[in-house]
This record gives sequence, structure tokens and C-alpha cells, in this order.
Amino acid sequence: MNTSELQITDTVLGNGKEAVKGALLLAHYEGLLEDGTKFDSSYDRGKPFQCVIGTGRVIKGWDLGLMGMREGGKRTLFVPSHLAYGERQVGNLIRPHSNLIFHIELIEVRTRE
Repeated sequence: MNTSELQITDTVLGNGKEAVKGALLLAHYEGLLEDGTKFDSSYDRGKPFQCVIGTGRVIKGWDLGLMGMREGGKRTLFVPSHLAYGERQVGNLIRPHSNLIFHIELIEVRTRE
């Protein structure tokens, strides 16, 4: 496994609207460190995460890794540190240069048209 590149694995192919640049996405996700430690989960909060995709408002790995995903789909992203938080420490668990793993379930895509 090349740990310097974004890796995208579709576990369920969705058949709804496609995630495109500038769309508002509603998704559930679980974020894990490489050793399996969970650092974040929208499931635990009981409500989906919302983000606009492709505009630099989320980590680069999400901007790149969610494009083309369809509603109803489930995808695992392996995000190398340079596409995540890089040299920054985030919270208590995400150390500098951490590679991150996200299990993402795309619930809804809202586009402007």
C-alpha cells in the first residue's frame, strides 16, 4: 500500500445524485487513525456532517476523494497526511504527519441548480 497517495475504495456504489464541485454534501462518517483508533464520528453525534465539496473547506483528501461519489454510496478513504492535516496536531489524537482513514456514507447531494 502506497501511504503517500489518496486511496479510494467504494464498498457500496450509490445510485443517487453525484457529488460535484460546489455541492453541499450530507454524509455520515467515521474517522480512524492508522492503528484503528477512532478520532471522530458523525454517527456518535447522531446527525450527518455537512460540507461543501471541492472548495477547500474540508481537508484536501475529502475534496478529492468524494468527487463522483453518489448518494447512497459508501466509500473508504485512506488520506495521507499531506492531504489531511499535514504538520498540524488536531485535538489530542491526531498527531502531526498522521495518515487518516475515513468510512463515509453519502446521504444527500444538494446542488445549486
